Amino acid sequence: MAEADPFPNQTKTAETTPAAQAASDHAGATRSKRMRTILMILGPVAAVAGGLWYWFGNPGVVETDNAYIKQDIVAVAGEITGLITQVKVRDNQHVKAGDVLFTIDPSTFAATVQQADAQIATAQARVTALNADVAAKAADLAAAGDDLALAQANLAREKALMDKGFNTRARMDAAEHAVAVARDKIVSIRAEVEQARAELANGAQVPGVNPAIAAAQANRAKATLDIERTVVRAPADGVITQVSRLQVGQMVFPGVPMLSIVRDGSARVEANFKETDLNHMRPGQPAEIEIDAYPGLRLKGHVDSIGAGTGSEFSVLPAQNATGNWVKVIQRVPVRIAIDSKSERPLIAGLSSDVTVHVGK
Repeated sequence: MAEADPFPNQTKTAETTPAAQAASDHAGATRSKRMRTILMILGPVAAVAGGLWYWFGNPGVVETDNAYIKQDIVAVAGEITGLITQVKVRDNQHVKAGDVLFTIDPSTFAATVQQADAQIATAQARVTALNADVAAKAADLAAAGDDLALAQANLAREKALMDKGFNTRARMDAAEHAVAVARDKIVSIRAEVEQARAELANGAQVPGVNPAIAAAQANRAKATLDIERTVVRAPADGVITQVSRLQVGQMVFPGVPMLSIVRDGSARVEANFKETDLNHMRPGQPAEIEIDAYPGLRLKGHVDSIGAGTGSEFSVLPAQNATGNWVKVIQRVPVRIAIDSKSERPLIAGLSSDVTVHVGK
């Protein structure tokens, strides 16, 4: 038996003829030429097809992940000063407009109503007294008129006697003085009557009502309104939050918020887009909203409005770029996105979201 060849590959290689090698090289060159031809044809076609697809088939979109859910938050404060006597709500409770939130001690304002009632009664009694005084002064004025007539008649008699020489100058002076006193008394009484009538007069602002009575009635109305304000009610439908300061015995001051209500139906998205994304953005364009807290939830919306200034313009410390070491930074503009579709999950204020706006071509 013949021994096996220890180097079979070397033997086959050595047996390859020059003609076979040349045929193999020619076949490879043909394949390479064919491939180059195909690439030269398909390359431009693919480029043109891609351009047409981008221009006609791919709608223009702008996106941002710098977006957050926003809702209207109503701060509820007391309108009067007083102590909290009852708390009717708790944190995260849903309330309807008009529901009682908390009550304030009304005792001080009830006393104010009683005091106003006393002021009204005093003013009414004063009006009655003035009317009686006017009537009395009218009687006094009539009596003073009679006294003046008597003094004038007496003066006439004294003058007649004086002309005949049967009278003295002293009696004439006394008669003339009596007439002057009677006239002065009439003037004084008339002045008192005018003063009383002036106090009884009605102003143009409150016709038909004495000013003193009107002032007392206004004080009573204010006190009554304060009693109504001791019951603080929800101004809108929403969810209660931040009730930590709402405790029985806590002092309420006008204008100091005691709790907040996140208003129902006010959810929207505030998306901060780069200024370079605003060129083709317009109100009304459709948008898609994805919320980080709810993967898979996609909401429909539209561009409601575009902010009037960048975020830096409304910051507490606006950027001052008039310096020598200035570096240009792309600004972001707040864009309000209205939510059109109803969400299956609660839209909590402050949640992060991604917004895609279809700006078209």
